[in-house]
Amino acid sequence: MRPLPLFEGERKSSAVGYVCFRQSPKDAVLIKIDAVQNRMTPATDNPAIRVAADELIGLRARAERIRLKRAGTARSALSGAHRSRFRGRGMDYRESRHYQAGDDIRNMDWRITARAGDPHVKVFDEERERPVVLLVDFGPSMFFASRGVFKSVQAARLAALIGWSAVTRGDRIGALLFNGAHTELSPRGGRRGQMRLIRALVDAGDPRRLLRTPGAERLATTGGLSDALVRLRRVARPGSLVFLLSDFYRMDADSARHLSGLAEHNDLLAVQLLDALELAPPPPGRYGISDGRHLGLLDAADRRERARYQDHFAAHQAAVDALTERNGVPLVPCMTDADPASILKDLLRLRGARVVRPQPRGSAA
Repeated sequence: MRPLPLFEGERKSSAVGYVCFRQSPKDAVLIKIDAVQNRMTPATDNPAIRVAADELIGLRARAERIRLKRAGTARSALSGAHRSRFRGRGMDYRESRHYQAGDDIRNMDWRITARAGDPHVKVFDEERERPVVLLVDFGPSMFFASRGVFKSVQAARLAALIGWSAVTRGDRIGALLFNGAHTELSPRGGRRGQMRLIRALVDAGDPRRLLRTPGAERLATTGGLSDALVRLRRVARPGSLVFLLSDFYRMDADSARHLSGLAEHNDLLAVQLLDALELAPPPPGRYGISDGRHLGLLDAADRRERARYQDHFAAHQAAVDALTERNGVPLVPCMTDADPASILKDLLRLRGARVVRPQPRGSAA
């Protein structure tokens, strides 16, 4: 592996992705933005950088084999010690009828019982449609990869797979996409609801959007995960199945409190988007790096720098683990070169478990 050269002949550039390493010229993914002319090179047509609607539509066949199961089996419409596949408004009242031997007395309709003089119980129908809601992070750190595809592309693929699986089985799909600004999609069923989601994913996942929209680059660095979680409560009604797709770099001290509020009334699942360079530093050497605005040099041959590098990402991972564990949210990592359909299947198999932690390695070879 050798360093990806910085933008030659330019003193000032603004990049969306932070790709700094390559193994061979054909593997290199380089975004070059001309800040003066406000345009990008054809490198953005690379499907590893920018997801296309046709690709997300084509995931429908793979999604048919992914089943978004409920967490458990409903035994009562009332809250209590019994496990329920629903939380909050998961059961719909149908009617009240005369009490019969074996009826659960906790379902007594005391108002009609008092009026009629005979015991009556409430009858409920299980909710046939369930809202499935996505929280998808398209912040600056998501436009990054050293291999595979950008984290933003993986997130869009995961979201499309979840959406197709939901609408194919009669559920409704909604979303909140955040990148400083927020795109709120209230749950909607059928192909129309899924195509609406795909259009929003393609737009939010396009790095050129930061150049087309005045002030978008500044806006993308504001409004972190906590703000998105607050807004998500407007989109996700109680009883929803909620997926969090993020690298969680924009969480703060309030994120745990807001996540707890959502987890109280919804089923939450999380996918952490990761690149190999976040698990281990690159092989010893000197590498040019950039955050899109500033140029720097990483001396990966220096032991102290390698230790600082590992400590930084280890601290972040510990914070993500604590956030999800504290709120009982199952978490799986998704690397930038992983198969998103396989990751989603792994997550759904772990509904009864908690967290699968990404394991650090010696170096990102």
